Amino acid sequence: MSIRNRFAWPLAASAALIAVPALAQDAEWDRDNHFNGAYIQGAGGIALNGENGSRISFDTNRDGNYGENVTTTTGANAFGPGFCNGGANGRDRAAGCRNDKAGVDYAVRVGFDKRAGNIVFGGLLEASDNEMKERSSAFSTTPAAYRIDREMRYAISARARVGYTPGGGALFYATGGASYAKINHDFSTTNTANSFTENNDGKMVWGYQAGGGTEIMVTNNISLGLEYLYSRYRDNKYTVSVGAGTAPATNPFLLNGGGTNLRLADKYLDTHSLRASVGFRF
Repeated sequence: MSIRNRFAWPLAASAALIAVPALAQDAEWDRDNHFNGAYIQGAGGIALNGENGSRISFDTNRDGNYGENVTTTTGANAFGPGFCNGGANGRDRAAGCRNDKAGVDYAVRVGFDKRAGNIVFGGLLEASDNEMKERSSAFSTTPAAYRIDREMRYAISARARVGYTPGGGALFYATGGASYAKINHDFSTTNTANSFTENNDGKMVWGYQAGGGTEIMVTNNISLGLEYLYSRYRDNKYTVSVGAGTAPATNPFLLNGGGTNLRLADKYLDTHSLRASVGFRF
């Protein structure tokens, strides 16, 4: 999907939100009951990675402490060529790296608002998914490349929101709460000598969300909205165990006790989402 297409929905929704207030002046409003009661909404837009990628980190004696150097028999750094905040295009650093992937973001939610004058309090339950992908790579002197991709497959979230409506018709709000998501990982390497075992892939992890937005009534029951949402998930369970395979005992991964574990140095997956929404109020 092109960047142009990814931004088409949010931009169209923004234009609609600008045009709606003028149209609303001619509508028959029941402003006293706006943003008061149950609703359902669908939302879609773009999701971006919250970081510039993450380095790959090593535990060379499998004691649970990461950030160690993998060294050769001469004491040299086996990963001297370095790292990149992206997906390796080949086995050496010169081949370059592919950037993180922005992706479509979509959600469906149910919620309930209680209005007290111009102040609105509410809560919602949401199911969401996005196609954003974060990529990280490391390069050894062999030469060989080691790459980890991660992405959120789906999330179930519960958020509160509080907002202000200037007499009905429009709502400006802040939102935040807890989220429970499934994070998938994909490991690949050009190293054909060692063995590699992925651990704890696809686990459900906890996180939180915070953001804000605006919602405008098109009719007394239908609304359009635009929302920004930041999400952070603690993703620290996934590791890759590097074993002997067909490599000799002098292999850098095997020097400190027979094996090495690797994982992403950044323990958190962060996303920024910009969504347009359409809703129906009961």
